[in-house]
Amino acid sequence: MKKLLGVFILSMSFMIPLVTVSNGAELATPQECIQKCQEAAKFLSEEAAKGPEAEKAALAYMNQQQNNRFVWKDTYVWVLCCDCEPKTNAAHPINQKIVGPDLSGMKDKEGNLFFLQFCEVSKNQKGGWVEYWWPKVGEQKASRKITYVVKVPGTKYQVGAGAYDEKLDAQALNNLIK
Repeated sequence: MKKLLGVFILSMSFMIPLVTVSNGAELATPQECIQKCQEAAKFLSEEAAKGPEAEKAALAYMNQQQNNRFVWKDTYVWVLCCDCEPKTNAAHPINQKIVGPDLSGMKDKEGNLFFLQFCEVSKNQKGGWVEYWWPKVGEQKASRKITYVVKVPGTKYQVGAGAYDEKLDAQALNNLIK
């Protein structure tokens, strides 16, 4: 009996780290945000090159929350419109209310005009990172988010995806992509 109890306790001690890793794996990483943005940029660029109907279908796909390969873990890729003129979203799989209207005056809880910052960093060929406060999916309270934004080649769009992590630093992440 003692031997069986010892095996059980030993096996449980291996399970605790697995549970921690599993829960931690549900958070998007900066590397995943870059990768998903690059995949989304390629997808949108290729579809836009096929013509207006294919571009429209690609944006409709990116507006879907379900069955969208650009929605993962605790985040998603969204699409900024028209080289930021006007400053609007062309697709957002989580919040359809912010697709279409001018967002240039949108401020986070700290007063940052983060949408203007998205447009500014997207001018860099490799993109860039912006830090701001935004609610996590399914929450009302804003959390610190750091978002990667990059231009979609051959189009008027930019794509972005972010991670919620108190320890990430936008400047340090920007230094990594330069």
